[in-house]
This record gives sequence, C-alpha cells and structure tokens, in this order.
Amino acid sequence: MSGDVANFVTVAALVAVAEIGDKTQLLSLLLVAKFRRPWTIMAGILAATLLNHALAAWAGLWLEHFVKPEYLRWALGVSFIAMAAWTLKPDTLDESDAPVKASRFGAFTGTLVAFFLAEIGDKTQVATTALAAKYSSLWMVASASTLGLMLANVPVLLMGDAIMRRVPLDLVRKIAALAFAVIGVITLIGW
Repeated sequence: MSGDVANFVTVAALVAVAEIGDKTQLLSLLLVAKFRRPWTIMAGILAATLLNHALAAWAGLWLEHFVKPEYLRWALGVSFIAMAAWTLKPDTLDESDAPVKASRFGAFTGTLVAFFLAEIGDKTQVATTALAAKYSSLWMVASASTLGLMLANVPVLLMGDAIMRRVPLDLVRKIAALAFAVIGVITLIGW
C-alpha cells in the first residue's frame, strides 16, 4: 500500500473509530427520529462535515507553516495523547446540539446547521486539525476524516438504535484512545 493510501486509510479509520459513541452519533439518532429521511440527513451530514473538516484541515496546515517543525512535532504528539484521554470520556448531547431549533429549516438544512455546529470543537474536528498538520495535506485529511465520520454515522442513520445497543462503546472508546496514543508516541519519537 502506498504511503498516500496508507495515510488516507489511517485518517479515515482513526476518525471512524473515534466517532463511535460521539455526540454526533447521538445527534444522528435524533435527526433520523425527527425527520425520518435518512438519505437527506446523510447528505446534510456529508456537506456539513466536508465544510467543517476542510476548515479544520486548513487550520492544521496554517499551523504547520507558522510553527517550527520541532515545536510542531511536540505539540502534535502531546495533542494526540490528549485526544486519547479525551476519547475515553463518553459524550453526551446537550440541548444546544439538539435538532429541534434547526427543524424549521427541513431535513437537509436542519442537519447541515446542527451537524456543522456540533462538530465545532468536537474531538474529530480537533483530530482533523492535528492530522492535517502531521500529514501536510488539506484535501487528503479533510476527505479521509469526512469518510471516517460517515462510516460511523451512516449505519446509525440506516439501522438506528438497534446497532447502538449492540456496539460495546466502552471497548470502542478504549481502542480509539489507544490508536490516538500510539500516533502521539510515534509523532513524539519522530517516526
């Protein structure tokens, strides 16, 4: 597997695993329960995530150009380890993330707005920023992280809470935390 393909798969897999049990999955459940239009909701999630993660990746590239490589390596390594700790904390969905206010716009626009806002400051957005700085590629990271988010959320939209009851979220969080920690250590030692 070439380096670019391996990096794409790494980013997509890391984001997909980190997204399981995330508040945006809970938001997906609420949106599909409210609108009952999974394909329209999927399109809204895709559009919101592409925009949000492209902005996050751009921020990562911006950091890469203004921070000395040695400092960036340490900042990224520590950031990935912090992401590992953050991933262990279960997410909850608060009122401000709920799609009720966005519902007046319809399924697509309501999803676009709700998902874009829910992703601001979310662990997958922060991870996308750090991954873009690590891999120096806006479009590869933005598209791979968007794919990862979609891989985690599409089954929720199509199969609802049946799948959420069967997935051991605690184990998934531990696997995602381990993956972030490994990337953090690899980054710190300069591999």
